[in-house]
Amino acid sequence: MTAPKPFAPDTTRVWQRMLSGRRLDLLDPSPLDIEIADIAHGLARVARWNGQTGGAHIFSVAQHTLLVEAVMREQTPRVDAKFRLAALLHDAPEYVIGDMISPFKAVLGGDYKAVEKRLLTAIHVRFGLPPMLSDEITQQIKAADRGAAYLEATQLAGFARAEAKRLFGRDPGLPPATQRDYLTPWTAAKAEKRFLQRFRSVFESL
Repeated sequence: MTAPKPFAPDTTRVWQRMLSGRRLDLLDPSPLDIEIADIAHGLARVARWNGQTGGAHIFSVAQHTLLVEAVMREQTPRVDAKFRLAALLHDAPEYVIGDMISPFKAVLGGDYKAVEKRLLTAIHVRFGLPPMLSDEITQQIKAADRGAAYLEATQLAGFARAEAKRLFGRDPGLPPATQRDYLTPWTAAKAEKRFLQRFRSVFESL
């Protein structure tokens, strides 16, 4: 039997069609092809922790980004609205490339990060953010991300507190009511709706 011929470079599809009708090129993403409705829809259907979380529904990336933004507000209450928007969008490329757990990203190495970086840059430009954030703001977002990961790990993903502290750092100290809300996995429809609501609230305050 003859082995199938590989695709020629000019026939390999490197774009994804979105529900909005946009066609997003993964190698050269244009800000003009990025819509917040597509981001919200996609992130609400992507599972954190490879789906290994408790609850009746997946814990979505959309819900995670809302938690990260809430942690950032708790840690740095006077942070500028555009950087709260950046926190909300920090995982936005995953609406196209999915959520890969950190160990798998380490296995893949630089190629994954290059695609992710190009997408995030285009998303920032689309919504009026700096293409590249300052180191200070990047570190603030990473700190909030680690705080959210600690809560998710201990309350949803089965990690012991000592293990989560070693891997992700300390409990960010969110108010109990906020924790209950953001750490109860929502339906995809609810996650999508709340992501869009929060995006519009922050974006309109810029």
